[in-house]
Amino acid sequence: MSELKITNVQVIDLRFPTSREQIGSDAVNTDPDYSAAYCILETNHGLRGFGLTFTLGRGTELCVEALRYLSRFVIGRELSALTDNLGAFYRELTSDSQFRWLGPEKGVIHLATGALVNAVWDLYARVEGKPLWKLLADMSAEEIVRAIDFRYISDALTREEALQLLREREKGQEARLAELRQTGYPAYTTSAGWFGYSDEKIIRLANEGLAEGWTHFKLKVGGDPNDDLRRARLLRKVIGPDNKLMMDANQKWDIGEAIERTRMLAEVDPWWMEEPTSPDDILGHARIRREVPQVRIATGEHCHNRVMFKQLMQAGSIDVCQIDSCRLAGVNENLAVILMAAKFNIPVCPHAGGVGLCEYVQHLSVFDYLRVSATLEDRVTEFVDHLHEHFIDPVRIRNAHYLLPEQPGYSAEIYPETLRDYSYPDGRIWREA
Repeated sequence: MSELKITNVQVIDLRFPTSREQIGSDAVNTDPDYSAAYCILETNHGLRGFGLTFTLGRGTELCVEALRYLSRFVIGRELSALTDNLGAFYRELTSDSQFRWLGPEKGVIHLATGALVNAVWDLYARVEGKPLWKLLADMSAEEIVRAIDFRYISDALTREEALQLLREREKGQEARLAELRQTGYPAYTTSAGWFGYSDEKIIRLANEGLAEGWTHFKLKVGGDPNDDLRRARLLRKVIGPDNKLMMDANQKWDIGEAIERTRMLAEVDPWWMEEPTSPDDILGHARIRREVPQVRIATGEHCHNRVMFKQLMQAGSIDVCQIDSCRLAGVNENLAVILMAAKFNIPVCPHAGGVGLCEYVQHLSVFDYLRVSATLEDRVTEFVDHLHEHFIDPVRIRNAHYLLPEQPGYSAEIYPETLRDYSYPDGRIWREA
């Protein structure tokens, strides 16, 4: 049989009208339509790879066009030419001497890079017949490190340190895997606490969550101070004093206001305050953390590359590292951040609010536990109960835990009917709207 070659890349602007029910709403993103720039790698043997990057509606077309441009880097190439040195492939995408001027390694271009990189990993895992977490877990320390671009982060984590950490954490991997097979990876829910929900809906959804076994709940804040406190007290009363309550301001506040509001909300014992200010303000996060030490500070879903994560860790700005499977440039860059977090002893609790993000990050969390952190202490992965019915291999939740994905790939394949009906602007859902 001839070598597997990528012959074409389909790119689709995919949007879901979630704003109609205030799903995903927060203090900044008040009317999100969960969307994705979605790509399908076609090959000469019929096998396909699937990748996406998450967006909120308007502007998705920009990611789509960037993804179409980047596709030229894989069309006509054998898969082995990419996977034999995944770090070199990543660097090729992010280092084009003219195109990188539009980034570099940030913004629309980086989002599109994430979709393509994730699609290549999905195809690679399918060829190997493994779910992505298993593909990563079975790699040698040398193979994992070879996939990482250490440019700009070697002052925080060297290649040699990463190799040593991976080798040290190999011990006990089989026992950890057996634990995951039995109980799954711990999760938290945001589905009860969207910004646009009424008090009645929050109470109902929180009670349903408790009945389903949830012990960690997140509430969106950033509105009127008294209203935020009232809603926080309400949710705390429903879930009780022993369960965890997290809060997410979605970058709403200036530094002084973030300190004041976090202190005010400390009354209800939040487990963390997420994105209290601009995601780019490293020193601002450090100041908030110093001045409100009783509340852990979390951020990362809008952290646009590994260098930003490095500086957040070096500056003592965060207590919780929230990687995003699409904001960073796919699997490769997330590997770098997961390893840096282990070096700085910061728990990784991935962001997963959005179409496909739960399907993605479960693989990264499992890899982190098996090969890097080797602990579940203070670690939970976000879950939102929306849009999973559109995926051929959707997440499976039992007793507030992600069950291990079993099908080969990165769990990103979407049903053809969904791609047809929700493509923008010509899909049936949008024509009818």
